[in-house]
Amino acid sequence: MTLSSPRRTPLADQVIAQLRAQITSGEWPVGSRIPTEAALVEQLGVARNTVREAVRALAHNGLLDIRQGSGTYVLATSELAGVMHRRFSDAEPSQVAELRSLLEASAAALAAGRRTERDLVLLETALARREEAWFGGDPEVFVQADAAFHQAVVAAAHNDVLAALYADLGEVTRDQLRQDVGPVLSPERYVGHDRILDAIQRQDGEEASREASSVIRNCAPAD
Repeated sequence: MTLSSPRRTPLADQVIAQLRAQITSGEWPVGSRIPTEAALVEQLGVARNTVREAVRALAHNGLLDIRQGSGTYVLATSELAGVMHRRFSDAEPSQVAELRSLLEASAAALAAGRRTERDLVLLETALARREEAWFGGDPEVFVQADAAFHQAVVAAAHNDVLAALYADLGEVTRDQLRQDVGPVLSPERYVGHDRILDAIQRQDGEEASREASSVIRNCAPAD
């Protein structure tokens, strides 16, 4: 017997495209809860079954996580990011840390040689937000702020392939950081990132690479 995949309605495909755009644009960030089914029905002007079909399709593709009794949350910003998260969700934290070290050290070295004045402004802003988030005491806010700083370093490398790969691994690396940070932000465990920025500012690629790798080693898992 030949199996065939179920066909989606054209309207459902349109809703999927609209919801995906909300995710990929950052309007619905990773970790956020999307509007309720009833709210989406009202906003989009379509039937409940169409919304449900679209949400289930995006959940199947790894972009959304449907949690019974809680709502639906953004899991990843692209289908590939969703695949990455599912594939490596149970990976050894030490191996994820090694991968981060390889990618981020290389990115920092490239950034030192290629950064623009605009890159430096974005890095300074991201670093300030990271420090503010740490002393704010909310672990999840800090995880997102730390990830944003490292993403800014990767962006300053001006390598689109590296940036896309790092973005697709984003939730994997954030999960690893959540384990490192733990449920409480202890002052004695703070690891500053100012030396990474300083090396990039001075265009010292070797130092930037060393510092980027060092901060990952120093972020030991919480007890």
